[in-house]
Amino acid sequence: MKLKPIRLAVALAALAMAADQARAGDAPSSKTKTRNVVVMMSDGLRWQEVFTGADQALLNEKDGGVKDVAALKAKYDRDTPQARREALLPFVTDVIAKQGRLHGDVGEESVVTNAMKFSYPGYNEVFTGFGDPRIDSNDKIPNPNVTVFEWLNAKPEFQGKVVGFGTWDAFPFILNAERAGMKVVAGWKPSPEEAVAETDPDLRRILDRKHRDGYTFYAALKHIKAEKPRVTFIGLGETDGYAHGGKYDQYLDAAHSFDEYAGQLWKTLQAMPEYKDQTTLIVTVDHGRGDAPVGWKNHGAKVDGAERIWIGVLGPDTPAKGDASLGHANQNQIAATLAALLGHDYNAYQPKAGPVIPGAVGR
Repeated sequence: MKLKPIRLAVALAALAMAADQARAGDAPSSKTKTRNVVVMMSDGLRWQEVFTGADQALLNEKDGGVKDVAALKAKYDRDTPQARREALLPFVTDVIAKQGRLHGDVGEESVVTNAMKFSYPGYNEVFTGFGDPRIDSNDKIPNPNVTVFEWLNAKPEFQGKVVGFGTWDAFPFILNAERAGMKVVAGWKPSPEEAVAETDPDLRRILDRKHRDGYTFYAALKHIKAEKPRVTFIGLGETDGYAHGGKYDQYLDAAHSFDEYAGQLWKTLQAMPEYKDQTTLIVTVDHGRGDAPVGWKNHGAKVDGAERIWIGVLGPDTPAKGDASLGHANQNQIAATLAALLGHDYNAYQPKAGPVIPGAVGR
């Protein structure tokens, strides 16, 4: 009878050791040039705008809620889909799609694998590599799953160098910041004193807009400059909010700002010796939306097309697309791809996660 507690203790110790080994993770799986990764997301930004620019069916008051149609068309309407893309999202179109890889166009569709097609399930899938049917609401409940960010933060080389910034105040729960032991700043805006004191002209322009996403990006960029994290998440949300409100003009402006922030971020990273030529930027979205004239305002399990997303990868280990077909890349592949870019095998830790995106890590 005395042996039973001992066996139980041994079994518990073995389980704890196995958990620690899984949490600490793997040996590096390959040598990559990437030393840092930034994942930047625009909530609910449709693939339609990413690949064809402003939707001409929504450049009106009736279906798009546009207040000044002429002004909006002058900013974003052009004769061809390519020209409209370049007007709306110049960095994504001219830099990421040409120097890196942009997945999700017609014939090479990217999709979410969870059935919900809304935010928390989508972010969980991006962060963990799999859809979880237990996550069926946007309630602020700590994520039961270990994300790739938490997994990396548990490794000595990344400890304390994994951070998250988001406009939505649910991100500390989705990333389970308390359990993960990582810095997550959400729903943040600078104090008046801090804003007045900011002398960096690029950050000053962001603050002058007084947009919530601008405050989020300001916080993230300032932290990157000062603390030089290895893995950073930036989640912006105004595209989703304006779409739900049926304000296509403001939705397009928010998408354009996202593109501008991504471009400014990339320029900043390439100007810093800690990041130049050793950083990969992943841009993507948590879910898609429906089509014009009505479905574009919504997403969710019952909305056709809301499973369609897009994924962009730009960095030293990701060959430019060239003339080759990209193939399909789904939401559940982002987590493993992020880890692989840093030389680690996330699939060995989490077999439920999708595989590395083909071609994203030089293969």
